[in-house]
Amino acid sequence: MNNKLKTLFKGVVDVSPLMIPVFPFGIIYGVIGMELGLGPYITLGASIIMFAGASQIVLLQLFSGGASSLVMLSSVGAVNSRHLLYGAVLSEHLSTLRLTWKIILSYVMVDQAFAVSNTYFKNNENNKNKHFHLLGSGYMCWTTWQISTIIGIVMGSIIPDELGLSFTISLTFLALLINDFRKFKNVIVMLVSGIVATIGYNIIPFKAYIIVSAISALIVATLLTFIKKNNK
Repeated sequence: MNNKLKTLFKGVVDVSPLMIPVFPFGIIYGVIGMELGLGPYITLGASIIMFAGASQIVLLQLFSGGASSLVMLSSVGAVNSRHLLYGAVLSEHLSTLRLTWKIILSYVMVDQAFAVSNTYFKNNENNKNKHFHLLGSGYMCWTTWQISTIIGIVMGSIIPDELGLSFTISLTFLALLINDFRKFKNVIVMLVSGIVATIGYNIIPFKAYIIVSAISALIVATLLTFIKKNNK
């Protein structure tokens, strides 16, 4: 096995354990897409074009809530803005690649692929083919997400509408927040976001209460972090 294939396979192996919790989220996305009447082609097409798990679920949540296009686009953009930081970090290792390679790798640079490949890059600086690790980990994520989405679409087409599975979107995000409840600072930030969103639901136009609540939470988080540093 040559170095390129070995590195690519290493990326697949490294990221595989992280696919276990990803799989059910893909199924939920597919089910909810069908539940909202998007149909199999739009649901799967959006999954292929966007390939951004959390953003796709946010989009469905806003869509089901009747949010405007502006709010949906800005919210999805805000969620995906973390990829700017990912790109800045990985540019240290991948800056010499051709533009074609950068485009290909940027498409599959999701959270899990970034986590394992960034660690690999730091430990294998002298490997000229180290970018194949991100190629392997990224497309492993892509394949897992598309397969789970298809399973969700199939399930969504046979599950009765009476079950009303759209509530699983909220449960999905609650599951993501469980670990954050362990820190008091995180609880305060979540409470601020929830209170602002609840109050602004019928007050803020264009369903922009989500953006306002997120900004409010970021401001509070920044202040709490600043206060904590000053008290040390």
